[in-house]
Amino acid sequence: MARAATRYLALGAAGALALGLAACSGGGGGGGVGADGKATVVWSTWGTPEELTRYEEFNKDFMERHPDITVKLQPVAGYGDYHSKLLAQLTSNTAPDVFYVGDDMIGQFVDSNRLLPLRDLMDSKDSKTAYDDFFPGLFGAAEKDGEVYAAPNDSNPDVFWYDKQALAAAGITEDPATLAENGEWTTDTFLEMNAALHDAGLTGTMYWNYWATHWSWLSSQGLDAPYDDKGAFVANDDADTVEAMQQFGDLFQDGTFVVADTLPDGAGADSVFVTHKAGFFVQGRYTIGTVSAAGEQDSYDIVRWPTPDGAEAPTGVATSFLAINGKTKVKDAAFTFWTEFLSAEGQTFRLQGGGNAVPSIKGADEVVLEGDYPAHAQTFLDMRDIGFEDYPAEARIPGLPVAIAEEFQKLYEGKVDAQTTLDTIADVVAERSEK
Repeated sequence: MARAATRYLALGAAGALALGLAACSGGGGGGGVGADGKATVVWSTWGTPEELTRYEEFNKDFMERHPDITVKLQPVAGYGDYHSKLLAQLTSNTAPDVFYVGDDMIGQFVDSNRLLPLRDLMDSKDSKTAYDDFFPGLFGAAEKDGEVYAAPNDSNPDVFWYDKQALAAAGITEDPATLAENGEWTTDTFLEMNAALHDAGLTGTMYWNYWATHWSWLSSQGLDAPYDDKGAFVANDDADTVEAMQQFGDLFQDGTFVVADTLPDGAGADSVFVTHKAGFFVQGRYTIGTVSAAGEQDSYDIVRWPTPDGAEAPTGVATSFLAINGKTKVKDAAFTFWTEFLSAEGQTFRLQGGGNAVPSIKGADEVVLEGDYPAHAQTFLDMRDIGFEDYPAEARIPGLPVAIAEEFQKLYEGKVDAQTTLDTIADVVAERSEK
């Protein structure tokens, strides 16, 4: 479920959005306790038909273990209108008891003061999800002033999927994952491979234009975070950062790198990748489904982000979060569902059998290693362990991650240079922070 969340627009395709609106506008509201003393917990999320089927299977298993609790899923197929509807439901006290929140929206939900504080519950005797069981870099803006208001339901580190056939067609004989194991997966080597792919008439690397792309590039190159401790945007004041972003932008401008969001319908990034027309594609574990459906599994493997010295570095990990309505009428039952859904057992149940994400909690890693695919699946876990969610200073401001991506798009298209891009972002951050 935790995809590269900003395919915010891509996830809101017209048909899915229409279905999502219908699902959101019908009914609504949380559960309660019936005359028989049985609690009903209503929960909501978006998702594909396959994901929703797995959730219904979890619901059934949960209710068999908790005959005193009925669980009802309110599914929403589209991401686009999900959060505005949910915020309106929270305001009118008609929201579900438990619900997903995207990583681009979690800060706004925390600041709405409508979510149940969870830190004490997480460390209580009834919890199966202690705070320290989660990987700390994944909480992001769900954590504020020492309190936790949601937890990552799973995660997806943005790894570099690579196509062995495309690399071979460009005359590349070295294997990126092997180089990484030997501490030799350097930025220079990566860029040399991309140049060879470009010269062979192939795309070097495809990226989605969202926070984990631009901020992972900076972090992987050993540069400081774009925000200071007070939440001010400072990347535009650092000459090394400006230079690194200019290098990144230049590679999009000459066609070596491609913004996946901009590829046309019928010839999208997935299609390009499974037809061996690109060397690298930066995505999460869900790509297993893409290459499997195309019957091309053997051609692909994964590697972490390259770095100047070949050592690993923290990079972006996309998540979505599970929160509890602060005004739920069935707090105990809602927390029981919440903690079991997020527990190691719950995440194993949801993600096993070629699942599309990586556990966000300790004790469930076997689901990533099952089937030994991809060959270097351990990379998902290694990157998650040291990775980070979007910076709270950014994620807490409604619409800011998308606004920043729009400014980077101008850089990638060659309309402005990196200094102008970062200066504009600094202004946008300052303006929206004041509001």
